[in-house]
Amino acid sequence: MKAIQYSRFGGPDVLETVEIDQPSPGPGEVLIAVGAVGVNFFEVLMRQDRYVVTPPLPFSPGVEIAGTIAALGEGVTTFSVGERVAAALYLADRQSGGYADYVAVSADVLVRLPETLPFAAATALQVQGLTALHLLRSNPAAGRNVLVSAAAGGVGSLLVQLAKRAGAKRVIAMASSNEKLALAQDIGADAGIDYTRPDWPEQVRALTDGAGPDLIFDASGGDIPAQCLALLAPFGRLVLYGPLSIADFRPDAEALKALIFGNRAIAGFSLLPHLAPERLVHDLGELFALVTAGELKLLPGSSFPLAQASAAHAALESRQSAGKLVLVP
Repeated sequence: MKAIQYSRFGGPDVLETVEIDQPSPGPGEVLIAVGAVGVNFFEVLMRQDRYVVTPPLPFSPGVEIAGTIAALGEGVTTFSVGERVAAALYLADRQSGGYADYVAVSADVLVRLPETLPFAAATALQVQGLTALHLLRSNPAAGRNVLVSAAAGGVGSLLVQLAKRAGAKRVIAMASSNEKLALAQDIGADAGIDYTRPDWPEQVRALTDGAGPDLIFDASGGDIPAQCLALLAPFGRLVLYGPLSIADFRPDAEALKALIFGNRAIAGFSLLPHLAPERLVHDLGELFALVTAGELKLLPGSSFPLAQASAAHAALESRQSAGKLVLVP
């Protein structure tokens, strides 16, 4: 079977297609014929050796897959061959390797898919959907002015919608182009701000009657986190998620003084500590149901053949993409 791996760190060109043996499911496992595998920005950083964890080489990326059960391992009685499922590999022993034609994985991390939910949509919800869901569970938005950076991205677009559903007073979307802002407003953002404009902080203040946002979700990195911190309303909260959000964030003494006397807070977020296999079925089931009912929209993404994984990484790295990028057979 075909799989994607890299044997050295570097640009998208280090991703190569290799032929490896098709795995056999062990006890308690199933073999999945992969219908779609999600491509995530942290995988770009891992490929560049810029992530918090350096993977062993050679390494095959891919932590979220959806597909059809092709075979059952010994002792698996709760699933059947032919069922459509999603598998969160990051909760399984193998934790990666989804960029492949077939994956053997523990049945404990499988979630059945509604018949009307495409494989690509299922991958968009396993990391990005759960991230948005738990960000808001940890930082309630009801009655608050909420600012969402990268609002046309996978997590940001879901945060916009879930914050509105949770009763946010106002949701302000940040993105880098008018096209992306239009997408964010189409899915429910009350206003949009182009953060490439030098006056964007003043625009945010104007939209919040001068007070600033009560709650900011940021994963953009660069100068944005420091500017967001300065924008916070008294008693406001800046939530940083994703490794880029802290790469250049160095609050000085004045910023920390404003933090203390304004009763403001900086919070960090990492998805894995919020997850457990026994909660996965419920949480993903909730997201799957919202999408199939039309109450949660997924932005149109892009799909690439598995053999063009390097092109998918290049598209994601350029920040020109919106929605979810997936690889398909």
